[in-house]
Amino acid sequence: MIHRRSLLAAPVAALPAAIGRPSVARAQARYPDRPVTIVVGFGPGGLTDVMARYLAEVVREKLGASVVVENRPGAGATIATQRVAQARPDGYTLTIVTSSPFTIFPHLQTVPYDVRKDFTFIGQFLVTPTPAYVLSSYPARSWQELIARARAQPDSLRWTSSGARGAAHIATEAALRKEGVQATYVPFTGIADGITSLLNGTIDMIVSSDYAPLLQDDKVRLLVEIGTERLAGMESIPTFGELGYPLPTQIFYGLGGPARLPAEIVATWEGLLREAVASEGWQELMRRYYAVPAFMGHKDFTARVLGDYERIGPVIRQLGFKI
Repeated sequence: MIHRRSLLAAPVAALPAAIGRPSVARAQARYPDRPVTIVVGFGPGGLTDVMARYLAEVVREKLGASVVVENRPGAGATIATQRVAQARPDGYTLTIVTSSPFTIFPHLQTVPYDVRKDFTFIGQFLVTPTPAYVLSSYPARSWQELIARARAQPDSLRWTSSGARGAAHIATEAALRKEGVQATYVPFTGIADGITSLLNGTIDMIVSSDYAPLLQDDKVRLLVEIGTERLAGMESIPTFGELGYPLPTQIFYGLGGPARLPAEIVATWEGLLREAVASEGWQELMRRYYAVPAFMGHKDFTARVLGDYERIGPVIRQLGFKI
């Protein structure tokens, strides 16, 4: 349930005041001298797409360059990820890096890329809360009450997530298994269908970052956050990390490209990301999504992505997940 028109318009309107005068990477006069493509593994209108389009405006404003956002949804964003893995390392084909295609799916199925060898992880620009939520009228008023209710009535809990076998699905399934809960996961083609099913009572719970409009209208109650720390707006609910579950997962978003990107191109984009995240327009956009601006440079972001990849693999194998 995303207000696409206002969200897509907000970044562009905010740019002149937020960005100011060009100051990044002017010395790199030869780059970019033709359009840059940012490949997005999801459809138009969602958070990933909106962030890519905001970055496109930053580049146009600061470097006077053209950026094309190319939406290639499908297969858990692995189609888009493969496209970038096979691109030339010249800085003209980049992608939005997020958890599922880089840290989850490679452990669930054979993918046509190697996360450890085929990419340059340029930088992170936000993390997003991913809570489990139920209708405000749902009998369980806390995560602990929901678990107790689900234990007492096996297979009664019906739930979904932002994507089957995505990070939210796997992390929550691991938590439910540790609690000894037998529940039914209900896949949907899109989160909008899942939200409709929650509102009409067909399912009981959703785990996703698409809760903001529902929370603002007092239609849902947040029960638990699947990450490791309490983010802004999530201070009153526990986290999977606090509860000792096997796979607490912080959903991150960043920018990446093919392996062996030149250092000067990485530095250019690091600077652009840093300034974008600090801008007023970005801050406002994050408030709309209940997301948290969180810049992380190339070195630290690389360590984060590869660290999550290595950490998550053994847990997935131990729990026997597969597509």
